[in-house]
Amino acid sequence: MVWGLSVLAGLAVATAPVAAASSSTDRLIWGLNTKLLVVAITISLLVEGILIYTVLRFRNNDEPKPTLENRRLEITWTVATALVLLFVGVSAFTVLAEPDVTMPGDDEISPDETEIRVVAETWAWNFYYPNHGNFSTTNEVIVPTNETVYFSVTSKRWIHSFHVPDMSLKQDALPGQVNTIRTVPEEPGTYQGYCAEYCGVGHSGMMFTVTVVPQDEYEDELADACEAGGGTWDATNATCQG
Repeated sequence: MVWGLSVLAGLAVATAPVAAASSSTDRLIWGLNTKLLVVAITISLLVEGILIYTVLRFRNNDEPKPTLENRRLEITWTVATALVLLFVGVSAFTVLAEPDVTMPGDDEISPDETEIRVVAETWAWNFYYPNHGNFSTTNEVIVPTNETVYFSVTSKRWIHSFHVPDMSLKQDALPGQVNTIRTVPEEPGTYQGYCAEYCGVGHSGMMFTVTVVPQDEYEDELADACEAGGGTWDATNATCQG
């Protein structure tokens, strides 16, 4: 009975409808969280079920007998614990080893791949587009769906932290150092980002937005941003001039 309830609870969590992932990073992290939650709920219900059964079964026992050694039981819970820890370790390592969660430090960015250079100011964010003439936008970054996007994050003066919770993105912004994270935006929309490292009196206003647009609209959005900043968009080369 207890096992049945545990399995049903785990299946209920695993099959519950979830919102579409905003990025590949978000999907990987929440997928891991769901797996661990299923295991945690199953174990919790099993342990609580055994506890409740024991309390009810022996509540009127006025002459309890001493506990006897049971090697089978000891081996069973030792093996079960080892299997749970192995599952948690392998699952976590598999996700953390994904480049979209932990990007290798020696991974080079190809000129053909979408790179956004993120520069933390005091107190604002500038985003540069090296693939499109290296023009910049302030406190708003535009990225396409279903393409690998690299965020190369640095800072001019102080320590900041680039954080977009709804996309599961976070990276330190350090002066004189470039830290790169990558992801694949999957769901169009506007996502709020902010500085997650206290950086002085302007910290609370150091916010930005990530605008994710379909691939066929990406260059049009960049052209609008280019012209809004006083530049001229070269549609042939997809670059911003001036």
